[in-house]
Amino acid sequence: MKRFFITGGGTGGHIYPAIAVADALKDDEIFYVGNPKNLEFDIVKKKKYKFLCVNIHGMPRNFGFDLIKWIFQLSFAVLKCCFYILKYKPDAVFGTGGYVSAPALLAAKLLRVPYMMHDCDAQPGLVTRKIAPYASCVSLAFECAKNYINNKNCYINGNPIRAEFKTLSKSEARKRLNLEDKLTLCIMGGSQGARTINDASVDVLKQLSKNYNLQIIFQTGKRNFDAVIEQLLKIYPDYEADKNIIVKPYFEDMVTVLKASDIAVSRSGSLSISEICASGIAPVFVPYPYAAADHQRKNAKFMVEKGAGLYIEDNELTANKLLDTIKSIILDRNKLSELQRNSLALAKFDGTEKIVEQLKDISK
Repeated sequence: MKRFFITGGGTGGHIYPAIAVADALKDDEIFYVGNPKNLEFDIVKKKKYKFLCVNIHGMPRNFGFDLIKWIFQLSFAVLKCCFYILKYKPDAVFGTGGYVSAPALLAAKLLRVPYMMHDCDAQPGLVTRKIAPYASCVSLAFECAKNYINNKNCYINGNPIRAEFKTLSKSEARKRLNLEDKLTLCIMGGSQGARTINDASVDVLKQLSKNYNLQIIFQTGKRNFDAVIEQLLKIYPDYEADKNIIVKPYFEDMVTVLKASDIAVSRSGSLSISEICASGIAPVFVPYPYAAADHQRKNAKFMVEKGAGLYIEDNELTANKLLDTIKSIILDRNKLSELQRNSLALAKFDGTEKIVEQLKDISK
């Protein structure tokens, strides 16, 4: 049995790939390094992995007192991770990029512990670009991401996704959610929610259900749930009695939600794209316009070029635009089938297995 540090946090796009790899290392001892104030803490706690705390947040982009304070915070977090490494002696460290993974990866570099990184975007983030040159190997989701990485041991693995994406059927997924076996739409703005998507979606839920008999699974994000419900009650006071509509702040089990769906309205984070593809869904992407290095727009454009998705700019998203786009799919079953077929063709179901194999190789 080997011992691994897994690190990554802040958003689902960093956490869930890390969890997928941790789950695949079931015969080994796992320590998860993350921020206890973030989403990863609750997820890891439920998984019952040992959690090692680091206090770190995103780097301020402008020079000033906040940046100086952050440098001290990062330095302390790296020292804490050095202590963890010296105490628990991991065979290797695996990080999914982002600010949460930086302290553990830098500590591994300082103490000469082999480490592997995975980056899920078409344009890798700052942490990946800066720390990847010293990694034993780097895993990427997109071929074009290699242009940004200075490391000869790069592998295009796709994103690690949860094993149930391969095995869960659409009919079983719908049964779990008490839905009928008919056309289903998922609306989601990532783990944090997306106000633009929420505002446009609330206005069209009643029409989609009543006029087109469409089932809708709507994840609002925890911060936006109360505002969405307040708005929805004004438009559609009886929505709770409508069996076509499920509205929740957050779904712990997104595998079931996505596998139950035929169409998705979504941000275009790379993990969301990978899970949409693995579910064979026809996606409508609304990229987050302020994503680092504009990576969400680049991810979405890649999908559109492959004929595997439609695209609406965030500042152009209105209720009418959203309704027209969804109608263009549900009223044209050939278009729906083509989008689903093309997205499924881009799915990489063996990403987790490849990453685990490469991680075990560097730990020898």
